[in-house]
Amino acid sequence: MSVVESLGVSATALEKLRLFQALVEKWNPRINLVAKSTLPDLWSRHIEDSAFLCRHAPPARLWADFGAGGGFPGLVVATILQDRGEDTRVVLVESDLRKATFLREAARQMSLAVEIHSERVEALPPLSADIVSARALATLDTLCGLSHRHLAPGGTCLFPKGERFAEEVETARRTWQFDLEAPENPGHKGSALLVLRNLHRA
Repeated sequence: MSVVESLGVSATALEKLRLFQALVEKWNPRINLVAKSTLPDLWSRHIEDSAFLCRHAPPARLWADFGAGGGFPGLVVATILQDRGEDTRVVLVESDLRKATFLREAARQMSLAVEIHSERVEALPPLSADIVSARALATLDTLCGLSHRHLAPGGTCLFPKGERFAEEVETARRTWQFDLEAPENPGHKGSALLVLRNLHRA
């Protein structure tokens, strides 16, 4: 069973995710939303990978996705949360104006009520987010620095990472303290979702 299927999403949500897939394929030649080599596996490589975050996400009043890029995981997460009827405010932050334009158009066509900020994370006032996510944006050490001031008390960070995630964790722990869970991503052997709680400077 795929990750999306295991989450029990409705036919309507699946239809939105298929629409999203088509939009990424249409826009990608112009603004490089994902690596061209991954387009044939867009569903498993990007959509399923993004949906995996919802398996490990606590209830959230505000979910902030940094470096939202092509909408992974932000638009996938927003689709699933909306389908569940959860009243979560989803905020996507993307400094590349072309990608932010894509995010707005995709959200409009998918009928998703998300907020999109086309500026750098560092320039935003504190968001007090219950969840901060980021995929393929920066090293874990850098992500901790970006996320720290935007987290609400008791907030959670969700960072998908590849096979060398243990090295990133070791480096980050020199500067930051956090409780860590690292469930393996079923679609990508050796990769993991880093779930950080109680993040603070060491």
